[in-house]
Amino acid sequence: MSLVADDHETAQGRSGSGRDLRLTAVTKSYGTFTAVKSLDLVVPEGSFFALLGPSGCGKTTTLRMVAGLDVPTSGTIALGDREITYDKPYKRPVNTVFQNYALFPHLSIAENVAFGLKRRGVKDTKAKVAEMLELVELGEQGAKKPFQLSGGQQQRVALARALINNPEVLLLDEPLGALDLKLRRGMQIELKRIQTEVGLTFVHVTHDQEEAMTMADTVAVMNAGVIEQMGAPEALYDNPESTFVANFLGQSNLLAGDILGPDGDVVKVSIQGTTVSIPSDRSHADGTRGWVGIRPEKVMIAEVGGEIDAPGNRFEGGVVSDVSFVGVSTQYLVRMPWGQELMVFEQNTGRRPIFAVGTPVDLSWRPEYAFLLDASQDASAGVEDGDD
Repeated sequence: MSLVADDHETAQGRSGSGRDLRLTAVTKSYGTFTAVKSLDLVVPEGSFFALLGPSGCGKTTTLRMVAGLDVPTSGTIALGDREITYDKPYKRPVNTVFQNYALFPHLSIAENVAFGLKRRGVKDTKAKVAEMLELVELGEQGAKKPFQLSGGQQQRVALARALINNPEVLLLDEPLGALDLKLRRGMQIELKRIQTEVGLTFVHVTHDQEEAMTMADTVAVMNAGVIEQMGAPEALYDNPESTFVANFLGQSNLLAGDILGPDGDVVKVSIQGTTVSIPSDRSHADGTRGWVGIRPEKVMIAEVGGEIDAPGNRFEGGVVSDVSFVGVSTQYLVRMPWGQELMVFEQNTGRRPIFAVGTPVDLSWRPEYAFLLDASQDASAGVEDGDD
């Protein structure tokens, strides 16, 4: 068994089971501004958990309170049975990896990784450092200085330096934000691999939906200091419960409709005179008005009167107003007779030519893919990309 696994098992043995991270009614205020509002949150031990949201939503403040860099205005933070709300950062079994790496330029990679152990008085660090460098696939780079490594490699060094201290919780504060797109995607896979291998609790703060959905077991979408919705990535994407989640986590078409009422295991809604069905477990609206949501890739498009492989309701009278070819798919905007433009993402299978701007088309979708949100919510909430 590896040293990482041995140490983690030993730590669990000392502390007992049930080392979940728990935030109870945690609030953080700065004067009259409340950054985090009475937050209740449980992060299961050994999970990869993502706090996702736009800049200013409270996710980084939450992470800083767990790290001990900020103190809650009220509420408690506990790790298992141990409350850590007011513990100093260095007394918590928690380590943080930041976006800027914070490596010591005058030290070698191996010395950077060993830094935390040496500060704690550990003398024989060579074997543990070697194991950490192997874990992050930098086994041959120990003698180099940080400036000799790429950005992605430097981020791996920062990760190894945090993991070598055997924290119970590793906090990741926008750790991939400084990397270019190709490196960032590669590191997403690597971070998930490492988390699975070491079995520690990872809490990842990001505004990047792809990062959250690629790596996390559970995603909590934050907005204005509160969690809008939390669950598995696919559950949040397929069945959002608010317009903010529907728009921030991917893209959505939201169509205003009159709610006609339940009919068996579906809810009937009238959209511009066409009645559509929404599964009851995907209906999150009260009252007589709502937003019918459908993801662009779930919308089927065809020439006027053409066959559509979707046993749903057909919307006629659309006209293609914009076409974007993005390789694996073509993204259309289709202006409907009532003036709204709907997004349609169609995979480029070569089955037929791409529709040109101005082409009359019909649209449809399978009822089981739609969701229903309350009309009192802002249809444009969460549309911003959240980038800092």
